[in-house]
Amino acid sequence: MSDFIAVIPARYASSRLPGKPLLDIGGEPMVVKVWRQAKQSRASRVVVATDDERIHDVIAEAGGEVLMTRADHLTGTDRLSEVAESLALTEEAILVNVQGDEPLLPPVLIDQVAECLAEDPDASIATLAEPIMDAEALFSPHVVKVVRDLSGRALYFSRAPVPWHREEWGDGPLTGHSGPLAQDVWLRHIGLYAYRAGFLAAYRGWSPAPLERLEQLEQLRALQQGHRIQVGLACQAHPAGVDTPEDLVRVRALFSADHDGER
Repeated sequence: MSDFIAVIPARYASSRLPGKPLLDIGGEPMVVKVWRQAKQSRASRVVVATDDERIHDVIAEAGGEVLMTRADHLTGTDRLSEVAESLALTEEAILVNVQGDEPLLPPVLIDQVAECLAEDPDASIATLAEPIMDAEALFSPHVVKVVRDLSGRALYFSRAPVPWHREEWGDGPLTGHSGPLAQDVWLRHIGLYAYRAGFLAAYRGWSPAPLERLEQLEQLRALQQGHRIQVGLACQAHPAGVDTPEDLVRVRALFSADHDGER
């Protein structure tokens, strides 16, 4: 297994769930739950990167490593870039971006995405995907789709249903389709990334790309700059994170059920 660092970007502000990293899940702040999951991976180091002293304090109290970063970062990737610079990492060093709102993230997926990047020396980024098995998900703009080439590298990411099944759907609208899909050819992108530190250094100087602005998908910035993204098929199901109040209720219930089962 190749050496890598897991970084958890965590900011206090959230439009849907203010103070999201500190929301209680199973008796602990959510960011602490995520940190504990990342610690179960094979990462040589797990760092929480934040701009908020409250987040800093709960991680420090739990015994974790935390790095204070600037407050003006627009994305988690920008925050990772500052981390890579602060730690003075070599260009080939691998960092895995573990989102701070995924307390159910299987540690094996953190290991897998790091290994995907290590095994493709020409790629700057690696990420994961899983099959889309129903049309509702395929046609949802909230589910990001990815198309790969024969070597597993990303050709494109989109909120639209790509590839388009011309014979079955014709020129019809993107609504009204339901039920199971006839073929297992569509992939849902999982927002778990591994980066080389050298890529993150270059990323700091780029402006948002036209395709990125259209789709609101920051990974398109790397593709438009000519960087390769390796996309592995997730070896385990990827549970949804906490993005809405409804997600919070669902995840809290899961942790509560697990606790009750241990009694």
